[in-house]
Amino acid sequence: MALSKQVRKLVGVVAVIVVAWLGYGQVQDGSQSSAPTPSASPATASENTASQDTGGFDFSGVYSEAADQILSAFQSERSDMWIEAGGKVQRVLADDSEGSRHQRFIVQLPNDHTILIAHNIDLAQRVPVKPGDPVSFFGEFEWNDRGGVIHWTHHDPDNRREGGWIRHKSTTYR
Repeated sequence: MALSKQVRKLVGVVAVIVVAWLGYGQVQDGSQSSAPTPSASPATASENTASQDTGGFDFSGVYSEAADQILSAFQSERSDMWIEAGGKVQRVLADDSEGSRHQRFIVQLPNDHTILIAHNIDLAQRVPVKPGDPVSFFGEFEWNDRGGVIHWTHHDPDNRREGGWIRHKSTTYR
């Protein structure tokens, strides 16, 4: 039993490192991106992660490639794509309370495409976002005719898949 927990923890750390390498190692204008590097261990909503602060951060360089991938997936009606991206909160919508409760808000990506974030607040803490706030997220893109939706921005309570997250004002919500 203890070995299984250690293996799961190791897999989680490796997954975070891979996401960090893929998401933050983008090259812009021939130089390395100056994006903050995520920590090697997953953070929870109660952990303050100052090195990951997005306040005032310009997402246009760091997440422009991810925004283009989301736009391409939307245009080709593709789903089931895990992606890390970021942008600014455009609108905060009413919660969806049918079935599992979801916090909903619209994020404008660096390429001006907008996407719905559906964050399960039965499994993760509510993110205290307001219009204009910068956020970053990791979750699964699903196509819809309004621009697409990102979901699975929380941990997997059954540990069957990698969970996602939302980062807002130095705190990671999972």
